[in-house]
Amino acid sequence: MTFRATPDHRPDPNQAGGQTRQPLTRREAREMAARAEAEQAAQTASAETAAAAAPEPVRAPEEPAPTGAAVWAAAPVTAQTPVVPGAARPEPQASVAPETDHAHSDFAWLHAATHHHDDDHGGRRGGGKPPKPPRSGRRGRRAATWIISIIVILGLIGGGALYAWKTFQPQVNAAISRFDPQPTDYKGDGTGSAQITIKQGDTGSTIAKTLADAGVTMTPQAFYQLLLSTKPDPVFQPGVYQLRKHMSASAALTLLQDPKSHLEHTLLIREGDREVTVLQNASTATGIPLAQLQASAANLAPYGLPPQAKTLEGFLFPATYTFDPGVTPDQVIAALVNRAKQAFADDGLPTDPTKLWNTVILASIVQSEAGSNPDDLPKIAGVFQNRLNQNMALESDATVTYGLGKFAVFTSDAQRADASNLYNTYAHKGLTPGPIGNPGDAALEAAMNPQGDYLFFTVVNLQTGETAFSETADEQSANVAKLHAWCQDPANKSYCQ
Repeated sequence: MTFRATPDHRPDPNQAGGQTRQPLTRREAREMAARAEAEQAAQTASAETAAAAAPEPVRAPEEPAPTGAAVWAAAPVTAQTPVVPGAARPEPQASVAPETDHAHSDFAWLHAATHHHDDDHGGRRGGGKPPKPPRSGRRGRRAATWIISIIVILGLIGGGALYAWKTFQPQVNAAISRFDPQPTDYKGDGTGSAQITIKQGDTGSTIAKTLADAGVTMTPQAFYQLLLSTKPDPVFQPGVYQLRKHMSASAALTLLQDPKSHLEHTLLIREGDREVTVLQNASTATGIPLAQLQASAANLAPYGLPPQAKTLEGFLFPATYTFDPGVTPDQVIAALVNRAKQAFADDGLPTDPTKLWNTVILASIVQSEAGSNPDDLPKIAGVFQNRLNQNMALESDATVTYGLGKFAVFTSDAQRADASNLYNTYAHKGLTPGPIGNPGDAALEAAMNPQGDYLFFTVVNLQTGETAFSETADEQSANVAKLHAWCQDPANKSYCQ
């Protein structure tokens, strides 16, 4: 028989061991039972209240309910499982975490969904499904935050990938080409026709790109790599070249080194040539109509000549010029004038416009009167400069014929007396109104450095250009007689007409 301690029957702490008590009366037994039932009812009500507040538990599929030890293995009692003392154990329910434990509540469903407790036969113990993830305003906001974060990260990854591709694309392509090489060069001599232009100052890489852009070579690399491996280094002349389409780099290089592939128009201006002759020869060389060249030559404004100049005479420098196909009239004239300016600077001509103008006129007269011996040029310049210093007429037959628009060695008495010819240096003292031709370097230098005390000169052999110089009029008359005697020889008449 068991005895229960009550407020009225407490054991005496000073008394050792348990002492036999009086049995309970019926009244005491009924009161004790009533208190026990009240406590049990209170605990039951508390459990029902907690169950009502919890979310709907996930029900297992309709299977035979496990009993005994299987029940407790499937749903062990936790701190949240209400247990009524002295009452039958309730059916197992999904435990509900306290609402205040947010960290646990956010991830409890994930643990339940991913950690399956399988039995020995591969089935899920207890036959239950993982609980659904909890839903709440706070948990919804957190899920949105995760989604936004993932989108931002993917955007950053995408932007980084795009930047990396743009930066390292050549290296990536090179690496890929090692495993899957693509052809970079054509084979053979090509077909069809293609013209390319090499400009002054073009480098090997520039020429390689020009060839590829024109469809001559497959890629710039093919030609450039060939240049790097070719010794000695190839030399390219500026100009237009006739090549073919789809050529190998080697075949293209061979044609670029072949003078026959170099398309050019060559213009030769000789010392003393007049403007009219220069323009005619330029038209023949370039294929440009003469009228177009004459129109360009008539507009002096772009060329920066001295203000006294009325034509380009004297400023079309004698030299050999090459022009590419398609050159314009203005480009032709500009090339000749620019070359003259370069010569003026190289020969030390004065920069003052008036002094420059007078020097070019004198040089043009010297050039027109000179023979084939360049040593005569400074002495001829000396004769004219001495005459100018003494206020004497120059008396040049070359100036008279220029004013007449003719090409001749000799002049008549009437022509030398014609004062209407402003270029007649027999009738007018001083220099002519302008240059009478286009002097070369030697004549320009002679005009800058005249030599000798001579006042006269004359050619005595038109075939060789031999010239005789004198200081007096009598010496000059004797030298002129020698010229007339030379011309009387039938073998020399063709030179004296």
